[in-house]
This record gives sequence, C-alpha cells and structure tokens, in this order.
Amino acid sequence: MSNKIVLITGASRGIGAATARLFAANGYAVGINYRSRQDAAQAVQRDIEAQGGRCVLIQADVSVESEVINLFRQLDEQLGAPDCLVNNAGILHAQSKLEAMSAERINQLLSSNVTSAFICAREAIKRMSTAHGGSGGSIINVSSMAALKGSPNEYMDYAASKGAIDSMTRGLALEVAAYGIRVNAVRPGLIYTDIHADGGEPGRVDRLKEKIPLRRGGQPEEVAEAICWLASEKSAFVTGSFIDLSGGL
Repeated sequence: MSNKIVLITGASRGIGAATARLFAANGYAVGINYRSRQDAAQAVQRDIEAQGGRCVLIQADVSVESEVINLFRQLDEQLGAPDCLVNNAGILHAQSKLEAMSAERINQLLSSNVTSAFICAREAIKRMSTAHGGSGGSIINVSSMAALKGSPNEYMDYAASKGAIDSMTRGLALEVAAYGIRVNAVRPGLIYTDIHADGGEPGRVDRLKEKIPLRRGGQPEEVAEAICWLASEKSAFVTGSFIDLSGGL
C-alpha cells in the first residue's frame, strides 16, 4: 500500500482520524480534510508525522461545490492526484421525531452527508478514471447501519442520508468499473465516536450496547481496518459491496 495518496474527508475526529492514521501507517500520503476543527486535525497530523508519515491539512466544507473543487486543487498541488477517496464527512443533528424536523434541518443534513459525497466522488473520478488518463483507484463511502434500521424517533433524516449513500455506492460502482475504479462502502453500527454528542446523547453507545450480539460498542480503529482493506489490492475483485461493522446487529 506504499507510495499512494488518499484523501479522507472529515478526518479530524472519530472514524476519519483513525482511518488517516492507519493509511499513513501503511505508507500512504494522506490528505486530511476538515471543516472547522483545526486543532483536532493538527493533532492527527502530529501523530502521523511523529511516525514518519506524510500528510497535509486542507480545510473545506465539502457540501459546497466551490470548496470541493479547491480542496482537490490543493491536494493536486501538495501531494498529487488521489489513488483513494474516503467519503467520511457527515453531520448529525439532535435526536428528533420526523414531526418536529424542519426543512432547513433536513436539507442541511442531506447537503452535508449526500451532496458532499457525490461531488467529492466526481472530482476523484476525473483524476482516477482511465478514460481521463488516470490509472484507476478506489472510492470508499462511509455509510451507516442506520440506512438499514431507519433510526425511528431519533435520526430518521440521518438514516435516509445514509440510504442515499448506499444507492450511490452501488450505482457508481457499476458506472465506473470499466474505468479502473472500485467503489465500496462500510456501514458502521454503534461506534464510540463523539458524533453521538452532536446528537445530544454522548453515552448512546453504552445505553444500547447490550442489544448488540457481541455485547459491546465498536472502535473507530475497527472501521478503519475495513476501509483500508477495501482500498488495498487484497480486495481487488470487490466493488459495489458493503461491509457491515455492527457487532451482529
């Protein structure tokens, strides 16, 4: 996996940060995208550089098309064209039933979680596709088990956004397979990250872990391992597929 370049969106915390560290440990130069948590992104950068890895920080709100275009331009200039894109950026609003959700909330979430993945994938394809002179590559989308479960009474809008990511994963995989690009997704379940605090319940994993057949929540590093495998040549015959990281849920 050495001498390659990966861009990870939303890489300042949680699954994104763990994935950045693991890719770097496997010899990738890492583009660390973040929206607002510069201090957290810098901490990931320090960890990678302390281990002799190479990375760059690039601030961008990936729900904004012009910022995505600039993000990839900066990556081209500082590291080069990516061999792998990890669409990890996403947001979660406070727990709510649908009857209390505003259109503003729903549209903001869909823009941040879905539109961002589409336009980042678009820019990656322009660089990876053999039809554009690229040498192929891999796109890994971070979905969620919420896409299958629906998250009633809590995050139905978030679940719907991840359902869209699942559809995009399958459709895009078929669209670009002939051009050297593989597209897959991971679906994390209850993972210990601070996104639960964004939803208003930092201890959500502990509240629900007894419902998990393995009787524990997952760690970001466990999701990162699956993402790195999907990017590697060990998964060269895998596209349009999903890995569920849910402890059996």
